[in-house]
Amino acid sequence: MEKNEKEILTLAVESSCDETSAAVLKGGRTVLSNIISTQIPVHQKFGGVVPEIASRKHIVNILPVVDEAVRQAGIRLQDIDQVAVTYGPGLVGALLVGVSAAKALAFSLDVPLIGVNHLEGHIFANFLSAPDLEPPFMALVVSGGHTALVDVRGYNHFHMMGQTRDDAAGEAFDKIARVMGLPYPGGPRIDALAARGNAMAIDFPQALTEKGNYEFSFSGLKSAVLNYINSEKMKGHALNQPDIAASFQRSVIEVLVGKAFQAVQETGRSTLVLAGGVAANSGLEQRLREAAEKRGVRFCYPDRILCTDNAAMIGCRGFYQSLAGGFSDLYLNAVPGLSLTDRNE
Repeated sequence: MEKNEKEILTLAVESSCDETSAAVLKGGRTVLSNIISTQIPVHQKFGGVVPEIASRKHIVNILPVVDEAVRQAGIRLQDIDQVAVTYGPGLVGALLVGVSAAKALAFSLDVPLIGVNHLEGHIFANFLSAPDLEPPFMALVVSGGHTALVDVRGYNHFHMMGQTRDDAAGEAFDKIARVMGLPYPGGPRIDALAARGNAMAIDFPQALTEKGNYEFSFSGLKSAVLNYINSEKMKGHALNQPDIAASFQRSVIEVLVGKAFQAVQETGRSTLVLAGGVAANSGLEQRLREAAEKRGVRFCYPDRILCTDNAAMIGCRGFYQSLAGGFSDLYLNAVPGLSLTDRNE
């Protein structure tokens, strides 16, 4: 007897960077477990993620994390109906650990395998935090490696409005934090410093601000901040780190907010969702919320635990992908440079 889709159990695996995560979802939206093993303390001493170390840690962590996800879900491994896994984008070695584990599980359990785009997973994290959320809506994806505006027209129908040409917003946050001597991960440190600074103290540039341009570029801003810091040091001036952080963050946020609501207006969407690791930035969340209230637009963003990399969002995306027949075979491979492209299934 075939299961009702609301009863389908999805085991999801995520290992694209420095979090090893496994989750069990029922019906795509009910999270029975979401186990995350972070490597942040391991990589902090290096000031960023070391790919080889990340891969080795994933190998050690992957099976215990899967076992704990199944145990916390209160099910048996044999109860799983399908396995979803991130196959890109990300660090190739890290991805391969998750993909290999997921293929072995799917093969041994004789259940379907679903290869999931990590960026689509970030968007779908919003379905877990907002149970009544339904497409269509506009999604602003802001993570360490990606910045994009995506018109989500259906559960399996996306249109890319624009994405970053160079550095992503999260990448710029981490690089500026490193130059300022702040520990990894830099984004939360910049956010905390900015709360104490004057955002109008320094006029940093904003790129590609012309109307109708939905692409992003943060390399020029990053260079401007680095040049400012070096110039102040050469002059013998003490650096006002809170002001630098606040001014830098304001420049990033104004670009993100401006383009997001232009896209909302152009498409006529009534809902905007925020996705990706930088969704945890309090300054960005506040500005988007204020702008949405002013325009009468619904604004959604995931719970903090679902903003950073986790398997629950991969399970949610995998569930809706499976309903459209988006399964993978056992030849599935890691695709580190996988992009988020238009999809209409």
